[in-house]
Amino acid sequence: MRNQSIIKVGISIGDMNGVGPEIILKTLEDKRILDLFTPVIFANSKLMSFFAKHYKTKLKFNGVSKASDALDGKINVVNVWREGVDINFGKEDKNVGSYAIKSLKSATQALIRNEIQTLVTAPIHKNSIQSDEFKFPGHTDFLAKELRGDSLMFMVSNQIRLGLLTDHVPVKDVVNHITTKLLKQKVNAIHNSLKVDFNIREPKIAVLGVNPHNGDNGVIGTEDDEIIKPALKSFVDEGKFVFGPYAADSFFGSQNYKKFDAILAAYHDQGLIPFKTLSFGKGVNFTAGLNRIRTSPDHGTAFDIAGKGIADHKSFQEAIFTSIQLFKNRMEYIRLNKNALETQKPQEYRNNK
Repeated sequence: MRNQSIIKVGISIGDMNGVGPEIILKTLEDKRILDLFTPVIFANSKLMSFFAKHYKTKLKFNGVSKASDALDGKINVVNVWREGVDINFGKEDKNVGSYAIKSLKSATQALIRNEIQTLVTAPIHKNSIQSDEFKFPGHTDFLAKELRGDSLMFMVSNQIRLGLLTDHVPVKDVVNHITTKLLKQKVNAIHNSLKVDFNIREPKIAVLGVNPHNGDNGVIGTEDDEIIKPALKSFVDEGKFVFGPYAADSFFGSQNYKKFDAILAAYHDQGLIPFKTLSFGKGVNFTAGLNRIRTSPDHGTAFDIAGKGIADHKSFQEAIFTSIQLFKNRMEYIRLNKNALETQKPQEYRNNK
């Protein structure tokens, strides 16, 4: 009988001209890892053997036609395609990008069918993946369409948890995207994730201002006064511990971030620069707010070092361990709350079940 504590972790291969295959193999080289989870890579077993030989590992693969056939104690590879693929490390190639999407789509469907419990995605190249069939800027937007819920790009590490109000949006368009509706959606997504995925009963959330010095009373922009502050008051009225807006330039250097369970940044670089400064190499990108668990490392394809065997796999390894812990936390939350609902039902109903 399958050990129910060993979950299946799906792994999409990412852009194979980048460091994705290398960091996957390095993570799986530790034999003890198979006691923690069952890896299911969505790619091609012959191609994985090619990568194993290139990176001088002795890993063996169990090729399967679907994720539900994956065996515990084995490194499983779902053969998403059968044909060969030309690999040129460090090169941008739309054909290789198309296989990254085939892997992602297959893994996502397996996730929806519960053939895997979590999904960890290796890095893709945002230009190489674009086609008539795939017009998303990245993983998060695609998964938001395929899975249920309101997605949130949530960067997490041992030091800090940070969500983004706007993510892959040009700086010139950021303020046009910031609305009361979006702010409430993202804060609620963080609040719910902290409770469900991180088991924090009363989350404390900080929200960063949009403009320098929070707009200086309208001198440097009005968004903080007109959108952010009224929305934050509504959260306080609901009994949520949401504070701000805080001026971003001093928030991290003053160590203020340590007082909160999570921070919401207004735009990509406002949040990602301090996050990666504090956590680079050990940070994890978690797509919160959806009905399935997906994580990824905090870096990209790293074409400049691809194929050289020098990529650091720690962030990918952390992404796997984080996905497992998040899944267990979420299942525990569901179990406890289901039990709580049961105890609230009339005694005669419970006795007659």
